[in-house]
Amino acid sequence: MMTANEIRASFLRFFSERGHRIVPSSPVIPIDDPTLLFTNAGMNQFKDVFLGTGTREYKRAADSQKCIRVSGKHNDLEEVGKDTYHHTFFEMLGNWSFGDYYKREAILWAWELLTKVWNLPKERLWATVFETDDEAAELWREVTDIDTEHILRFGAKENFWEMGETGPCGPCSEIHFDRTRDGAKPSMINSSPDVIEIWNLVFIQYNRNDRGELEELPAKHVDTGMGLERIVAILQGKQSNYDTDLFVPLIRQISTLTGKHYRGERNQVAMRVISDHVRALSFAIADGALPSNEGRGYVLRRLLRRASRYARQLDAHEPILHRLVPALAEIMGDTYPEVREKQSYIERVIRGEEENFIATLDRGMEIFDSVAAKVKRSGGKVFPGDEAFKLYDTFGFPLDLTQLMAREQGLTVDLDAFEALMALQRERAREALRLEDKAMDKLISPSGFEILQNSPTKTEFTGYDRLEDDAIVIGVKHEKENELVILDKTPFYVEAGGQVDDTGLIETRGTHLKVVDVIRSGESIVHVTEQSIEGGFSVGEHVHVAVDRERRQAIMRNHSATHLLHAALRKILGAHVHQAGSLVEPSRLRFDFTHFEKLDETALQDIEALVNEKIRENIPMTHHRSIPFDEAKKMGALMFFGEKYGDRVNIVQFGDFSMEFCGGTHVASTGDIGYFKIISEGSIASGVRRIEAITGRNADELIYRQFKQIEQLQHILNAEPSDLVERVSMLLEERRRLEKELADLRFAEAKRELQKLVGESILLDGLKLVTGVVSVASTEELKNIGDVLREQLGSGVGVLASVVNNKVSLVCVVTDDLIKSKKLQAGKIVSQVAKLVGGGGGGRAHLATAGGKDVNKMNDALRQIPEIIRSLLKGT
Repeated sequence: MMTANEIRASFLRFFSERGHRIVPSSPVIPIDDPTLLFTNAGMNQFKDVFLGTGTREYKRAADSQKCIRVSGKHNDLEEVGKDTYHHTFFEMLGNWSFGDYYKREAILWAWELLTKVWNLPKERLWATVFETDDEAAELWREVTDIDTEHILRFGAKENFWEMGETGPCGPCSEIHFDRTRDGAKPSMINSSPDVIEIWNLVFIQYNRNDRGELEELPAKHVDTGMGLERIVAILQGKQSNYDTDLFVPLIRQISTLTGKHYRGERNQVAMRVISDHVRALSFAIADGALPSNEGRGYVLRRLLRRASRYARQLDAHEPILHRLVPALAEIMGDTYPEVREKQSYIERVIRGEEENFIATLDRGMEIFDSVAAKVKRSGGKVFPGDEAFKLYDTFGFPLDLTQLMAREQGLTVDLDAFEALMALQRERAREALRLEDKAMDKLISPSGFEILQNSPTKTEFTGYDRLEDDAIVIGVKHEKENELVILDKTPFYVEAGGQVDDTGLIETRGTHLKVVDVIRSGESIVHVTEQSIEGGFSVGEHVHVAVDRERRQAIMRNHSATHLLHAALRKILGAHVHQAGSLVEPSRLRFDFTHFEKLDETALQDIEALVNEKIRENIPMTHHRSIPFDEAKKMGALMFFGEKYGDRVNIVQFGDFSMEFCGGTHVASTGDIGYFKIISEGSIASGVRRIEAITGRNADELIYRQFKQIEQLQHILNAEPSDLVERVSMLLEERRRLEKELADLRFAEAKRELQKLVGESILLDGLKLVTGVVSVASTEELKNIGDVLREQLGSGVGVLASVVNNKVSLVCVVTDDLIKSKKLQAGKIVSQVAKLVGGGGGGRAHLATAGGKDVNKMNDALRQIPEIIRSLLKGT
């Protein structure tokens, strides 16, 4: 029996012998295709070829492509685990022809591999073709010896393949394998799981445009896809994909970790889902994605939480998903080394995410169970949409997880109500963005500009090479307090890629106007001046523009430092680190990056030291400008997931240490940065951390200030620098000791005051009542005094007040006998007293605290306590 690895290798060898280039799998996170969250088919990496916008040096190719289908048009999530052959992550074996061979060879070679190399019984194979594809139907009869009654025609739903809402598409011919005992009937094709599709031969001849229309492609191509998991199950004689060597080690590990056997539908479904989802999560994380609250990150978070909930179904109350990654690395690591290389990182990401979810899982499930029980008691069948939204918004339950739990209890979820609440939330978010961008929207509005006739609309950026330039006004708009000026060229940089705008001056007619903002409007750059000029600017006018040199140089130092920081993080923490955001200002830099644990002091020191080492090496900056995107990729420049790149890009390179796609401005060599100092590091989101740092003059000033502070401390403490920490620690310890002694003295004095107050207690309808003012330094001390009063009362009620930090603090105590017999509660008493001093509070029945801001009313409030208690007694 062949292993999965042997079957994969056999496929690739077969097509290599037939002139195909064996290409590596592309990442499951598409680098330059904004239409896809995940790579969902083998042809994704060749989409540009099919569209005619790109080429390859070969005409035939084959590979085994990592795929994830869990969103969009191709979404198999709901079938995963319920059946034995759908997956969110799978491998697609594929062979392609780019304008070379077509239907004849594709059908012939598929039949040859299946029946002559892998020796599948011919009588078990069925072929389907698109209902109007006479050519494919005839070729099946001509080039194979398939039973002609096993050639069937189907409509577009089954036999017209499309990658998404738009893109390459065409008729296809599918091959199905019969796993029935007595032989399949035609009616079972595309309807029975016992006759399973194993290979899809797609004949790409169209592109569906964004209007939904089919356009003929300039050349015809072949794109085939065969699910590795399905063919492995067939060749290994298994009825289930989960019984093959691709899954068995994972399921065994789940069984070991949970103590449950892979028997019974409940356990089997749970173990299938867990093993499948761990595969998808691990490959996505290895290729650069992270769980989050949006986009593909949210899809991963849904998968992880879904798997975690199924693990709970197996009585696993601690994180176990991360403990399956080593088994996956053992199964897949030889073919896909990235899973083995990033194994520890994948484990950390999954464990951290699962721990966070488990912390809220129990509470969320309690609420779900309570609501579901209430619905069923009332005879209902629909789980309320507002409760589903609460589970989503408060406890992080994806909607499909709530739907899954609802189905298990025979309920559906009110999707309309859920979506209405989601729409409100999205609208609130959009409104926040609209308010934030309102001023800018006004500025970049194209209406009202006077435009120079016959002038280009594009502003040429010259700021890479110079900070001053002569320019011509090609557009102008007069505001009450500003001039909005468009120039034919400018050295002013417009905010992008985290680098902030330039500021500076426009000089004309002997007048200097401050440029306080620059804004991109299409291909034009609008310069916003702080004040107007008499008569206003005129189109065609010649001006001189100058960027604030000192400010720009500070920005460039910080921007180049972010590139060195990024490279240092990847070298010291690992290649999993990727930029997740940045801000480059004159005074500081902020760099967000993917990493799943806090950086300790040693790591921060090593990172800072490595950056400063590269600064001292004074590495020249090489600026590769406007080079073709494909050429840039071949150079190995670091790209960022989610970024959109044009046909031509810029690359900033510092020797062999750092090379990144970047459109910003930079120093001529690293030595210009001067010095790099990290000032903070922390977490800003799950799996994303932030470093803030300073360079150049700001770093110099920080170091100078710190040395001056050390000198001052030396003088004040009469100590050497090496003794300062010990001396300050001793002083702090002495202060804590004295504060404790002072607190003890105050407490003793307060207890004496308390004895006096207890001696002056009054009887209120037979109850002992103690009220009064005591001197304490904190509300905690007052609470402690309340505990003492409760012990001394024996039976009674006490209310004490004190002035702490110019505010009223209150404590009320009630003894146990009165709580039971008179139903008096300290929380209710103290809350009413607090209202009299302009405050509020409450607490437990035996002791409660409160506060108020009106000190002048404190004594009057104490005098009203007897009446408050009488009214509460009457209520009983």
